[in-house]
Amino acid sequence: MIKINRYWDQLDCLQVNREPARATFVPYSSEQGAKAGKRGSSPYYQTLNGAWKFRYHRSLDEVAELFYEEQSNEHASWDSLIVPSCWQTNGYDQLHYTNINYPIPYDPPFVPDENPAGAYVREFNLPSDWENKKTYVVFEGVNACFYLWVNGAFAGYSQGSRIPAEFDLTSYVKSGRNKIAVLVLKWCDGTYLEDQDLWRFSGIYRDVYLVSREQTHVRDVFVKPELTDNYTKGVAKVELATSGELSVRAELYGPDRTKVAAGEARIEGQGTIELAVDQPELWNAERPQLYELYVYAGDEVLLFRIGFKEIAIKDGVFLINGQAVKLKGVNRHDSHPVLGQSIPINHMIKDLNLMKQHNVNTIRTSHYPNDPRFLDLCDEYGFYVIDEADLECHGVTRTGKMEEGAFHKLSVDLTWQEAFVERAARMVERDKNHASIVMWSLGNESGYGPNHMAMANWVKERDASRPVHYEGAAPIYNGDPNVECLDLESRMYASVADIEAYALDEKSTKPLFLCEYSHAMGNGPGDLQDYWNVIYAQPKLMGGCVWEWCDHGIAVKAPNGEAYFAYGGDFGDKPHDGNFCIDGLVSPDRQPHVGLLELKQIIAPVVVQADDAGKGSLRITNRYDFIDLSHLSLRWKLERKGQLLDQGNSGPLEAKAGETQKLQIVYREADEVSAGDVLTVSIWQPLEERWAAPGHEVTFAQFELGGDNGTAAANHQAAPVHAEFMAAREVDGILTIDGFDFQYEFNLRKGVISGIARHGVQMLQAPAKFNVWRAPTDNDMYIRKEWETAGYDRAVMKVYESGWAALPDASVQVKVNFSLGGYTRNPFVRGIAVWTFLPSGEAQLALEANVHEEAPYLPRFGLELVMPKGTEEVEYYGYGPHESYIDKRASVRKGHYLLTVDEMARTYVMPQETGSRYGTEWAMVTSELGMGLRFDAPAPFSFQALHATSADLTSALHTYELARREETIVSIDCKMSGVGSNSCGPQLAEKYRFNEKAFRFELSLQPVFKEE
Repeated sequence: MIKINRYWDQLDCLQVNREPARATFVPYSSEQGAKAGKRGSSPYYQTLNGAWKFRYHRSLDEVAELFYEEQSNEHASWDSLIVPSCWQTNGYDQLHYTNINYPIPYDPPFVPDENPAGAYVREFNLPSDWENKKTYVVFEGVNACFYLWVNGAFAGYSQGSRIPAEFDLTSYVKSGRNKIAVLVLKWCDGTYLEDQDLWRFSGIYRDVYLVSREQTHVRDVFVKPELTDNYTKGVAKVELATSGELSVRAELYGPDRTKVAAGEARIEGQGTIELAVDQPELWNAERPQLYELYVYAGDEVLLFRIGFKEIAIKDGVFLINGQAVKLKGVNRHDSHPVLGQSIPINHMIKDLNLMKQHNVNTIRTSHYPNDPRFLDLCDEYGFYVIDEADLECHGVTRTGKMEEGAFHKLSVDLTWQEAFVERAARMVERDKNHASIVMWSLGNESGYGPNHMAMANWVKERDASRPVHYEGAAPIYNGDPNVECLDLESRMYASVADIEAYALDEKSTKPLFLCEYSHAMGNGPGDLQDYWNVIYAQPKLMGGCVWEWCDHGIAVKAPNGEAYFAYGGDFGDKPHDGNFCIDGLVSPDRQPHVGLLELKQIIAPVVVQADDAGKGSLRITNRYDFIDLSHLSLRWKLERKGQLLDQGNSGPLEAKAGETQKLQIVYREADEVSAGDVLTVSIWQPLEERWAAPGHEVTFAQFELGGDNGTAAANHQAAPVHAEFMAAREVDGILTIDGFDFQYEFNLRKGVISGIARHGVQMLQAPAKFNVWRAPTDNDMYIRKEWETAGYDRAVMKVYESGWAALPDASVQVKVNFSLGGYTRNPFVRGIAVWTFLPSGEAQLALEANVHEEAPYLPRFGLELVMPKGTEEVEYYGYGPHESYIDKRASVRKGHYLLTVDEMARTYVMPQETGSRYGTEWAMVTSELGMGLRFDAPAPFSFQALHATSADLTSALHTYELARREETIVSIDCKMSGVGSNSCGPQLAEKYRFNEKAFRFELSLQPVFKEE
């Protein structure tokens, strides 16, 4: 057993020999090399990424004593492991997802004796020209703590998983061959401060590299761009820390690469060079203007890309460069479906491209500092970043009896204060020069007390230019009421009513930030529009970050070879929180969910409104905070019942930030425009951007001209009526209705249509039925229990009475008195359904029903039909092309759509309700030959066609468990409840619930050969 000092559970030892934290930079030998930004081209940089010899041990007790010694060759037979990487994604240890619960017994600062350990060894060459210089090693991220040896000598120890650790190796290395050894422990006392909602990965998972420095060098740089005289004058205060007396020169270049200022000084230890700039170009997320600061010292050149900006809070309003700004953000974890928390640069770029394409301007680095290269990209792309300390101890709330104040027990325990403060300090020191950072965050869900106050005070003393954020001090947690050290109020999952009340309260003096809202789990969120209606209206509401950016699924294969994404519990991990990690706006492989399309439209920087759409009179409002609309174009089209009437481009767009312009569309045939026509306006980018190709659409708007458009009648030419062929007969409770070229069968005992045919083609595979159940969405997880208690999931139809009669016009009418209920419980719906079968072949339903007073709101109510194999084509007039719900429909457009049944569904990592189309006016579900059923109704309805039943979707826990049926299941719903965000947010708003206690449902269906 290896003998090492027990640093891992000693609160008074957070590091041994680790260098003080500093800003991220690499020295270069020339300004050209620095500007190119390729670290590997610098003669003063050497990567240690690559293949290391590795051995995993289930416990520290199993580690061989001398593996790190210079002459030891024990590692020769070990596995080869790529660094950076995570143990768990390479087959070592245990893939484990837990949200709140600690994965170890709560016994701080102690961790289990069976503490998994990973031993790493590699050799590297050191060039001879490094011999008389200082040599440092930088570990960008190691989870959870590690011991370091070089050439057999102990060099240091560090913990704090997501902040760099740097060590001076000068006295340990030599020219030529060297040996480095690292022992990583899975747990340490820091584990109690790293209880974030994520997969618990371990190992050397970020970059490792060597840096060669002059004996006397610039150790750290803090660039403070300051603005005065109404932003017309700027000064870059370059605060320098050196390892000795040193001559330093600084040169500042503007965004156009012209030199704007220069200065030099002789500095010993600490000093400042001030660089004045007239008329500085300001940095913001819309125009991320970056200056290049070159620092010359000895043979070294350092480059810092900086931005001039000012963050302020005035009268409770959050300001950037004097302008009120709304933060339209997302919470982002470092997450990759194959690599875990080892994130390639192109994966970061993919995230940022998608965010830009969907109008996101803010990122909260939940809940730890992300890879430092990510912030470089945010500076360049233009994002506002809330940089969050690697601190969460949510698990304290699950450790036993939840006595008052339990949430705060680590934040009020002063023995932990140094550990708390260090996490903020190391973050600030690393990231202080990034223009993109607009706030420092003290962590997440860790209670609140003097330890957080100490963090805030340290941050403010070091950097007074940015506000300090922390949600854990919200009044709901009953922590220390002294929040003077925090610059804004922050909330998680507050309701729309709550944030509006805050904004209207005159006692609210700080801006309110929703650090998490609209939980984007599964089919959702469905409340984004309501939040943003209030946020836009209230100056004190500065915006928020949707939880969260991506689903944290692990890419694996099922026993049958089918690829799918796994979640908590799929690897035998305990404790776990199931699919609660599958709660993002994009899938693990970065396919946008509909929720992201909704967010894009709702937070769009341009709003199009119509003064009179029929006359082409529009208003274009610029919701950008700093730039005008001259970089955008407008195109439009006019349609009638899905057919193009007219189209064109209009402009110019020129409204300045925050202003509105009027714009006139000229129709070719203005006199022909009529009620029911639909005008679609698209705002798009004609030029290429770094993050989007030419033609990228920023937003759209649709306007339906007033009046009854008669869509259903106009799109459905009635077939000739041959009333003389109508005949009805009843045999053993089955009513058969024959017409000229069609036939219906109605099961009077069951009260439903059991067969439909035209020209002998059968349209039903099974009897139709009334249905209230939908496969619960993730956001239904709480109301689901009430639904199941009420029996919605096991509802059967009881027929009390049914009868039929032939009418004078040759129609046949069937009347059914029925109820729906599940075992044990009272029926929850009672109603009367009247079916009228017309000589035209149309079957009309008029249903009136009452819902039990004590029943919870219904998921849906409608008619479900099972259509036979080969029914693959869906045509409809309504909203598309993707799914929509009463509270999730900002991103859909009214039009005429032709899709396959497979295209109707969205894929969710855990199967659930999917593919409904809100506001459908008519629909046809047919074979590719056009043989099938048409559905119409006096009022728009929700419509769905899938290769799965609600029961299939309910029972499947993963995509590979959802077998594709050959039949097509069609649902025509008079109403479908909304989806909301209640998985970790407020309950579904009343206005989106199917809560009517009495309702009427009218529908018609007809067998069609639509190609005739």
